Amino acid sequence: MEVKQEKIGINIQKAKLGDQVAFTFLLDFYWNEVYGYMLKRTENETDTEDIVIETFAKAFDKISTYNPEFGFNTWLIAIAKNAHIDLLRKKKSTLFLEITSEENGLANQVLDSTPTIEDKLITEQNLSQLLLQIKQLKPAYQEVIQLRYFQEMSYQDMAEQLNEPLNNIKIKLLRAKKLLAEIISKK
Repeated sequence: MEVKQEKIGINIQKAKLGDQVAFTFLLDFYWNEVYGYMLKRTENETDTEDIVIETFAKAFDKISTYNPEFGFNTWLIAIAKNAHIDLLRKKKSTLFLEITSEENGLANQVLDSTPTIEDKLITEQNLSQLLLQIKQLKPAYQEVIQLRYFQEMSYQDMAEQLNEPLNNIKIKLLRAKKLLAEIISKK
């Protein structure tokens, strides 16, 4: 037990210095614990995966603030809880008011939800710009974004198609999203 804690501590220190292998070790070591905890809370695998990925992304971005007086897993669980609360708030804010079928019929007579030519043009321009930004990424990152968001593949399907371990796919997608966000924000 002592040796395991020492190895974890060493990897936390290396991760604070930006060591990617240490990040991977910590992700592999703590993934199941954080995932299991969140799955019990959300009872939804998709939400759980999103929360856990976001948890590790936030943890690795803020690892310099980690206080070793507390357990690393406790720190990760706290981040996961906050990510879950954020998800619940986001879902709550997107709820719509219930309307009767009569009101719905009246609304359909007034509103035309068909996209205008301008709407279609803006959408095409935005997609075109996004594709150009994705092309600025390394090919491996382009590939995982393509598979996940354009072909809507699950992480497991991606791992099988790319013949890579599941955690590698998750890390690669996490990095790809972070790099893409940086490219978009520089725009």
